[in-house]
Amino acid sequence: MNDDRTVVVIGGGAAGLAAALRLAGSGVSVTILEARDRIGGRILTHRDPASEVPIELGAEFIHGMSPEIFEPLETRNAAIVEVQGDSWCVNHGRLTPCSFLAQVDKILGSMDANSPDLSFTEFLERRFPNSSRDPDLEMAKRRAIGYVSGFNAADPTQVGVHWLVAEMEAEEKIQGHRAFRIVNGYAELIDLFRRQLDEAGVPTRTGTVVERVEWRPGRVEITVRGSGSSQASILTAAKVLITLPLGVLQAPVGERGAIEFAPALPSQKLDALSRIEMGTAMRVVLRFHRRFWETIMPPGGGGKTLHGMSFLFSEDEWFPTWWTSEPRKSPTLTGWAPFRAGTRLSGQSERFVMDRALSSLGRLLRVDPAKLEEEFAAGYFHDWQNDPFSRGAYSYGKVGANEAQQTLAAPVEETLFFAGEATDVSGNNGTVHGAISSGHRAAAQILRALS
Repeated sequence: MNDDRTVVVIGGGAAGLAAALRLAGSGVSVTILEARDRIGGRILTHRDPASEVPIELGAEFIHGMSPEIFEPLETRNAAIVEVQGDSWCVNHGRLTPCSFLAQVDKILGSMDANSPDLSFTEFLERRFPNSSRDPDLEMAKRRAIGYVSGFNAADPTQVGVHWLVAEMEAEEKIQGHRAFRIVNGYAELIDLFRRQLDEAGVPTRTGTVVERVEWRPGRVEITVRGSGSSQASILTAAKVLITLPLGVLQAPVGERGAIEFAPALPSQKLDALSRIEMGTAMRVVLRFHRRFWETIMPPGGGGKTLHGMSFLFSEDEWFPTWWTSEPRKSPTLTGWAPFRAGTRLSGQSERFVMDRALSSLGRLLRVDPAKLEEEFAAGYFHDWQNDPFSRGAYSYGKVGANEAQQTLAAPVEETLFFAGEATDVSGNNGTVHGAISSGHRAAAQILRALS
C-alpha cells in the first residue's frame, strides 16, 4: 500500500467499520487493523444456547431514534423492540414504585450552559444549597448524582455541567428518553457491517496490535505486531484513521494497547485528551432458572408485584441499578456498577464479582441468599477497565471540556484523522450512534483531503 489514496483504519469498532464502509464506497483503498481477535470494539454480544435472549457484555441499548443505527438495521429488517415496564426504587430499605424521576428531571433541567462551567456536584451545592437540610431535597440530590454517575459512568465531581447540557440537548433531538434493543443483539449490526465490508473487498486484519505510528504529511508508517508474535512489520499509507477508545489514546507508551506517535501528537490534541475522561462501569448479567421476581409483592408497592419490572434503582454500594429484559420475559437480570463501584470490581475474580452481584440483588429484593443461589443458573461479564484495548467504559467531558471533542476530532496535517465516540461533536459521546456518526464525519474529512 504505497499510493496516495490508501487509508489504514486503526480499530475495528463501530466508528472504524462505519468509516471504512464510507471510504470504500468512494473508491478508496482501505485496510482495517484490529488488535482483538474479533471486530465490534465495545460491542460484545455473547450467545448462550441456554439463554433465550442475547447476552450483551458491552453496548445494549439504542438511545433514542438514532438514524445511524435504525437505518442500516432497517435494510436487514432487523427486529427492534422498545424498552418497557415499571421502574422500582429502594428507599430506606423499602421497595416502592419510583417517584423521584420528576425531581431529578427538574434538577437536570436547571443546568445552564451559559453560566460558568462547574462539576455536577459543585452545581448541586450552589444551585440547591439546602441549608435547612430538607430530607426530600437531599434525597433528590443524591438521586440526581446517582443518575449522572450511573448513566454516564462518570465521576460527579469531575463531569462538567456544560457537557451534560450538550448531551441532554442531543438526546432531545432524537427522543433520547426512549430506549430500544436489537432483538438478536448488537452483534446483528456488526454482522451487517462485516458483510458489507466483505462485499466491498475491505480487508480486516484482526489480532493485529498497532505499536507505533510514524508520520509526516501525506505518508504514514505503521508498526504492527500479530498476537503472540515476536516480530513486527510495517504498513504504509497516505492517511491513517485512529478510532481507538479514549482510554487507549491516553495510555502511556509502552503499555499494552498504547500507540507511540512519532512525531508526538500536537500539544492542543494532548490538552483535549486531558479534558475528557474515560468512565468506569462494570455490568453483570445474571441468568436464573425462572423469573422468580415476578411473584414478589413489596409491602410498599400498593399491591403490585414485580412482574412488569424494567428498572430497579437504589443506592446500593455495589450494584445500584438493575434492569430486566422487558418487554421480553427472559429470566435474566443485568446489574450496573458505575464509577466507584465499577472501580472496586475491576480486576477482581469472577467469583468475587458474582458474589457481590448476587448479594446486592438479594438485599434489594429481600430474597434469602440460599434461595437466590438455588435460582441462579449462570453469570456473565467483561472487565472493560482491565481490557488493554478499551481501558474503560465510555467517555465524558470534564469541567472545561468545551471544544475538547472538536479538537480531538480535528485532523493533523491532513494525515492523521480521528474517530470514535469520544470524538463525537454532536453531544452523543458514549453511544454507538455517536461512534458511527464520528466515523462518517472522519470519512468525509479524509475524502476532502484526498480530493
